[in-house]
Amino acid sequence: MTRVQEIENTILSLPRKEYEELRRWFLDRDWDEWDRAIEEDAKTGKLDFLVREAADAKRKGRLREL
Repeated sequence: MTRVQEIENTILSLPRKEYEELRRWFLDRDWDEWDRAIEEDAKTGKLDFLVREAADAKRKGRLREL
């Protein structure tokens, strides 16, 4: 049995309250990773194309209020 399978089995055996706590922790961890990746992409210029696209859309009058 692999380590992942052992973890899966352990998770499956958790009481509901502990499972929900683990799930919240895991989701928070995923969002933190997402935030770090976006910040890094912004710093390195990987998202600059989005700024250019938005500026172009504004210039062409294609933006709308949210």
